[in-house]
Amino acid sequence: MNTGASVRRVLAIMMLTAVLGFAAIAQQGQGAAERQLSSYLAAFNSGDRATLLQYLEKNYAARVKDIDGMLEFREMTGGFELKKIESSTATKLTALLKEKDSDQFARMVMEVDESEPHPIKGNVDFRAIPTPPEFKIARMSEGDVITGIKKQAEERAAGGKFSGAIAISKNGKTIFAQAYGLADREKKIPNNVQTQFRMGSMNKMFTATSILQLVQAGKINLKDPLGKYLTDYPNKDVATKVTIYHLLTHTGGTGDFFGPEFDKHRLELKTLQDYVKLYGARGLEFEPGTKWDYSNYGFLLLGLVVEKASGQDYYEYVREHIFKPAGMTRSDSLPEDQADAGRSVGYMKDEGGKGLVPNNDTLPYRGTSAGGGYTTVEDLLAFGNALLNHKLLDAEHTDLLTTGHERTPRGNMYAFGFMENVEDGVRWFGHGGGAPGMNGDLLIFPQSGYVIAALANMDPPAAERVANYAGARLPAK
Repeated sequence: MNTGASVRRVLAIMMLTAVLGFAAIAQQGQGAAERQLSSYLAAFNSGDRATLLQYLEKNYAARVKDIDGMLEFREMTGGFELKKIESSTATKLTALLKEKDSDQFARMVMEVDESEPHPIKGNVDFRAIPTPPEFKIARMSEGDVITGIKKQAEERAAGGKFSGAIAISKNGKTIFAQAYGLADREKKIPNNVQTQFRMGSMNKMFTATSILQLVQAGKINLKDPLGKYLTDYPNKDVATKVTIYHLLTHTGGTGDFFGPEFDKHRLELKTLQDYVKLYGARGLEFEPGTKWDYSNYGFLLLGLVVEKASGQDYYEYVREHIFKPAGMTRSDSLPEDQADAGRSVGYMKDEGGKGLVPNNDTLPYRGTSAGGGYTTVEDLLAFGNALLNHKLLDAEHTDLLTTGHERTPRGNMYAFGFMENVEDGVRWFGHGGGAPGMNGDLLIFPQSGYVIAALANMDPPAAERVANYAGARLPAK
């Protein structure tokens, strides 16, 4: 018996299994779809362009042109771990996968051709899903979560995956706050818990809260059409068919404003009304109320509704009625050309995807009611606690603001400017934000009193990863 050859064979099999990470499907006798899944995930998880390209050319030619997008997705997720094959035939399967870099699960559907080499038919369908009950994450003690989040943040910062700050409060008292990385890489200025980070779409929460304050005051009715407030709105279908409710829930068909036109006029769009001048004549993308589709332009219009119903400039209204009563002293939406020593520089990937460059050339003139502006993790905690303590709205309108009204394509619920989720009996609401060089997340847990805020001056999902790690593990009560 050649012992050396036997050992080498065993080691080779162990190495192959380690590379694939899917011992259950690496065996012979499986269907073509399961074998293809093994090959697909091995190539994708490698993160190597040549390996992935070779696989795609042979097995998934339709995606060769999108290899850069796939590699970017691989970097964001860390690859996928197969957790379970839910159903399988010789040529089609449904599998549960988990991102290696987070707790996020996905359901994957793959179909392959009947003939050799069984290339993939159509598109591989990935759908993000809540954590399946059989894989639920165990709740931990508060102390263990804080120890874990420190380790997570430190490791991610050391690996170039996080630069920012995270803070957690319990019943209004801060129990953890720490910053990582640099606010300005050129000047070597470190981030701290008072560093101001651009927040992307997170200030949709401030816009929606402003609308509900005016509803509470009897100045706005959610069933009113947009045209009741913007009486000279250019497109009559939008003015007469889209209601305030539709705008708050992304069901109005009002579309986005990002794209070639925005890029062309980015620095000319200085007021909310400037956006209406550019986009106001266009029609509806679908009949209001018939589907959910995230609409930045819809929330831009809500800022103008705040102005008409309150008689105040949108920015002044938010400062006076949101920031001041909540105790948010370092949040604002001043134009980018107005220097603020406490505001971090945002860093995004360069064109080659290898290095980081400032995101200055992508930023709007200033934040709007749809997104932008800047805040701190301490101010976000203050906002979350002000909602829980009814400093901004009474109990009835706080519930109306934060309770889900429309189901999104991902299966979770959208309230008014807030996402609402219930997982394993634990409810939270909040909103994230992300764009090149910025990312943030706010999670508010009304049952336990925890509030989690994370902000980063890096591309998504830098902040979301650390916030979601804590949110999934903190005690339920």
